[in-house]
Amino acid sequence: MPDRLVLLGSKGGPALRPGGPWPSSSLLQIGGRSIVVDCGLGVTRGLVDAGISLKSLDLIFITHLHSDHVLELGPLIHTAWTAGLATPVGVFGPPGTGHYWRRFCQAMEFDIEIRIVDEGRPDIRDLVSISEFGEGQVVAQGGLTVSALRVEHPPVTDCFALRFEHGAKSVVFSGDTAFYPPLADFARGADILVHEAMLEEGIERLVARTGNGARLREHLLASHSFAEEAGSIASDAGVKRLVLNHLIPADDSLIGEADWTAAVRKTWNGDLTIARDGLVVGLSSAKAAAGEETA
Repeated sequence: MPDRLVLLGSKGGPALRPGGPWPSSSLLQIGGRSIVVDCGLGVTRGLVDAGISLKSLDLIFITHLHSDHVLELGPLIHTAWTAGLATPVGVFGPPGTGHYWRRFCQAMEFDIEIRIVDEGRPDIRDLVSISEFGEGQVVAQGGLTVSALRVEHPPVTDCFALRFEHGAKSVVFSGDTAFYPPLADFARGADILVHEAMLEEGIERLVARTGNGARLREHLLASHSFAEEAGSIASDAGVKRLVLNHLIPADDSLIGEADWTAAVRKTWNGDLTIARDGLVVGLSSAKAAAGEETA
């Protein structure tokens, strides 16, 4: 299994629009592990389209509990269970993740109980372990280490950047965050920094389409990073590749990849990827396959 990053869902925010991309989720395959990072709507379909057998679901990490990052966590695990999942799944998330999972199982209690009896399935509640984390080291197992950094995403206080390392390879996810200079130290020297990004010229149109006017605009400006700011973090961190993801707006017909590139090039001159659903970024020095970019 080659080490790779698959951007399953590339848009910021929970809303879906005709022909638009799906909310936040990624697949990181590193050191023989398949790791899901965030579970926005569409993650299950995205994993299947990426060639992943759902019954092999292994590790899941949630950066924070906004719906575009956690809405499909329960449905992903449940669907994997109906596809034959019979091995443990480790879920790592901020405080409140366990509450979400327990409530999901309660909501699905009828279906879970009847499938155990009628179809001979193991109890899904026994397969899943929930570990809630704060800053610092989250996982150290089988050569894989994962660490977390609290970032600025008001009013959500438990929102974390995540750094995954195995051998000499490292990938950092910013999580949702306003411009946060300490993130550069956290991402120092990473092969890939996946950083959220916002484009100023699209904000007013997004606010007009979505509603809530000044309140939504205020949230976006206080809680998210402009593409130029993501580029600044990448430059200060000395990463090998910057991947702009969780794009806001991601479904504006007047904004294309060239606009994102022009914005981030003000502060970042290195290797660059603008996310789109299903895009694969390799984690090796080998020549990229068709449709892949290599870090």
